Amino acid sequence: MDCFALLEEPRRPWLDPEPLRQNYLSRSAATHPDHFHSAAAETRDEASAATAALNTAYNKLRETRDRLAHLLELELGRRPAEIQAVPPGVSDLFFQVAKACQEADRCIADRAAITSPLLKVQMFERSLSVAERVSEVQSKVGQGLAALEVVLKSLNESWENAPAIGSPGRAESLPLGQLEEVYRAVSYLARWRAQLQERFVQLSM
Repeated sequence: MDCFALLEEPRRPWLDPEPLRQNYLSRSAATHPDHFHSAAAETRDEASAATAALNTAYNKLRETRDRLAHLLELELGRRPAEIQAVPPGVSDLFFQVAKACQEADRCIADRAAITSPLLKVQMFERSLSVAERVSEVQSKVGQGLAALEVVLKSLNESWENAPAIGSPGRAESLPLGQLEEVYRAVSYLARWRAQLQERFVQLSM
């Protein structure tokens, strides 16, 4: 399924979130099963299937990582290869994330083992301090993702000027290698952001 075509969105690396959301809401409202409750069963089933397809397409396009994977699959005819090595552009952050997560995990484990009310108060202060360091690394990860969004916006022009979909030479005219590098960096940063957020929540409880 071409999610861009289903939502009639231009096929490109960056999509503005709010116009995408409004487009999705408008289309899903027209096909929502509630509008067809008195229709024949076949019509209701078609409406449900259409709504489900729109939901899937929107969820894939609104998340940068999923959108890039989908775009690469459409243009390459295959999913991008999974590479375990951390991309060079985010390797420095990898060590900061790993250190913050390890410190958070130690703090969470130590806190769970404490029964003394006095020590719990002291541990709460330590938890807040560690949470602050986790938040600082989270901010750096967010900055990294924001920088990649700028790159994606700049790549839109290549898609706008590329030969039509299905035309010979389209893939060769697109910076798919660069897009794949950005996709991998986004994948790692998004994963690290989720890991840090999980620990931040636990530390703040």
